[in-house]
Amino acid sequence: MTAASLVSPAGEPVSAELDGSDVTLRDVPLPVTIRLARPLSDEELFAFCAANEGLEIESDADGSITVMTPGGSDTSRLNQILGAELLVWARKMGNGVVFGPDLGVRFADTTLRAPDAAWLSNERWKSACGRAKKRKGFLPICPEFVAELRSPSDRASKVEAKMEFWMARGAHLGWLIDPERKLAMIYRPDREPETLLRPEFLEGEGPISGFRLAMQDFWA
Repeated sequence: MTAASLVSPAGEPVSAELDGSDVTLRDVPLPVTIRLARPLSDEELFAFCAANEGLEIESDADGSITVMTPGGSDTSRLNQILGAELLVWARKMGNGVVFGPDLGVRFADTTLRAPDAAWLSNERWKSACGRAKKRKGFLPICPEFVAELRSPSDRASKVEAKMEFWMARGAHLGWLIDPERKLAMIYRPDREPETLLRPEFLEGEGPISGFRLAMQDFWA
């Protein structure tokens, strides 16, 4: 049994079953933060994510795990548009790998984050995950391009902080798409984010130069 305490957003304790190889949450109101006696290893955290497939899971450097509900139908639809357009472009260019919202990026300090869409150059992909075995676990490096789509349940400040996290960890370009406020924010290293109100297109630059995303679906 893994020693843990669970806390709701209101700071109230929550009970759940965390048991060895079958680390699952049963009848637990979400979102919830799990504070463990020790950080989980990559293998243990991967097993936890697999046992709770369909939930959004991230962890911090102190070992705490935050489990959130999946996005609604419209958020899922827009995520698919974003990922599909990026994938079509990347396949045409042949210079990188595209990831969707089920990707987990785990850093050396054990922090785990999941982007809504990401692009990683072939060179960095092969360097980090050259062997097939390595590709079965978390991605150990920050993608060069990261996109986040704000869902209706997300606080704007939370998503903006997540974008700042990506940029601080090595992303070369970031897009935050906010259908709630009808705006997009462009993040670049060592610069203040640029805010665009209801742009018709988002134009790729840097690592994804040449990519163009039509935005009409995001503002509908």
